[in-house]
Amino acid sequence: MTPRSGSGAVTGLGIVVATRNRADRLARTLRHLTVLPERPEILVVDNASTDHTRTLLARDFPQVGVLALPENRGALARTDGVRALDVPYIAFADDDSWWEPGALELAGELLDGHPRLGLIAARTLVGPAGESDPLNDVLARSPLGPATDLPGIQVLGFLACASVVRRTAYLDAGGFHRVLFFAGEETLLAYDLAARGWGVTHCPDVVARHHPDPDPRTGRSARLLRNAALTAWLRRPLPYALARTRDLAADARRDPAARQALRETLARLPAALRDRRPLPPHVERAARALDAGPGAAV
Repeated sequence: MTPRSGSGAVTGLGIVVATRNRADRLARTLRHLTVLPERPEILVVDNASTDHTRTLLARDFPQVGVLALPENRGALARTDGVRALDVPYIAFADDDSWWEPGALELAGELLDGHPRLGLIAARTLVGPAGESDPLNDVLARSPLGPATDLPGIQVLGFLACASVVRRTAYLDAGGFHRVLFFAGEETLLAYDLAARGWGVTHCPDVVARHHPDPDPRTGRSARLLRNAALTAWLRRPLPYALARTRDLAADARRDPAARQALRETLARLPAALRDRRPLPPHVERAARALDAGPGAAV
């Protein structure tokens, strides 16, 4: 199946856009999202921006819903948006991403036709040239293979701004986790969906566009390392979590990002241990298969 454009509105489908202090980029995203042929309901969740984001939304995009948060909640802003947007299927976008025309119509059809499908990991095209995100190949090579009752190929990871969720599945799994806050938060949600029996699959005919800032965000490398370690403590066997933390400590001797990640991991570890819930055996086996496979975990 391939995305179709121009087929008209799709009922029961919305988009949650999380943003913070990037009004101009958000405006570009909304210009794309508001002309989609599916005409989805759009909700911007503003993570306590201090720039002109809210003025821009009121002036230029009055048709878009706004949920203004009193504090920066990181990835949890998406969960606030899912709770507020009462539609069966919800696509995520960031303030630097949007969806291809017809992609959400196809996603809705796949979710309609596969009741166990909880999350679709789309194919992501990056920048003005539409280059394939390296994650696309990693997802496509997932050793988990297909399932008879699901489309695409099974994965345990995705890019948040290129995903579509079944609202009931997302809320059943608890959404993105508070301990992680932001950066690399997707793997834990994929684990939790699979642990609850929901399918997570890569469907490359569903296409998202991502135009990230060419300048890396300060501290992102450390947050990714921190959250990989915390995800291990939250869901993986204790020997695995200990090994990940030992590796991080070894890297911290020479790498400033690893030192920061180790400090932040230790500070958040008590909260992670309080919410520790090891994966069911079948999901742990799948996670181990991905650990042993080529490329990043999916």
